[in-house]
Amino acid sequence: MPTILVTNDDGIHSEGLAALADGLRCVGRVVVVAPEREMSTIGHALTLHSPLRLRELGPDRYIVDGTPSDCVYLGVVRVLSRTRPDLLVSGINRGGNVADDITYSGTVSAAFEGTLLGIRSLAISLLGRHEFDFTHAARFAPILARKVLQEGLPPDTLLNVNVPRGAPTGVGFSVQGRRTWSEEVVEKTDPRGRGYFWIGGAELRSKVDDPQSDLALLARGSISITPLHLDLTNHRALEQLGDWDLKLG
Repeated sequence: MPTILVTNDDGIHSEGLAALADGLRCVGRVVVVAPEREMSTIGHALTLHSPLRLRELGPDRYIVDGTPSDCVYLGVVRVLSRTRPDLLVSGINRGGNVADDITYSGTVSAAFEGTLLGIRSLAISLLGRHEFDFTHAARFAPILARKVLQEGLPPDTLLNVNVPRGAPTGVGFSVQGRRTWSEEVVEKTDPRGRGYFWIGGAELRSKVDDPQSDLALLARGSISITPLHLDLTNHRALEQLGDWDLKLG
């Protein structure tokens, strides 16, 4: 029976985490190691300058007072040190992780950390803002998990999965899209007269002119699966930049 490590960035009490763990138990042994509180948009942060506390809540269920990447690292190196996980699945995130959002996502970064540790890894997110029905995402998770366990993944590659609202019309592989957010910063004053700021404005525009992008597939009601690679090198740019005549001094 395969061992599946499950984590997220919404915290141990997230409904999406519970739905994912329940859905994957038909595939293998599920071990949950998740943050004790919400850690959304934390990215790939790893705690190196303060201690971490790992606590067991019950059989195969643990919390960490750290980031999603901390959870993955402790899950692989400590919790499952004797039984290395066959698969890591992060999610189900409340809200999509598409286009530029991937760079901020704690959900996706957990899958990056798993890939760095040599574990086949998936990140699963559900589009929406306020109300979430995890039924379809939780049903698809074991289907994809079985396929990945059977076929494997290309070297240094993870899968970023996004599920649309409602019943999906299909499943497709996609490329990372692009979208633009406003550069709005809201400035306010607290009761003691001190200024403070909220970063993050409303989304302005999603660029869906590439029919193979994650945004385009989701707009058509399809589940989007984007393979992401650990190598962030822009290999095409190397050819152009190689013509630069750079000399020291």
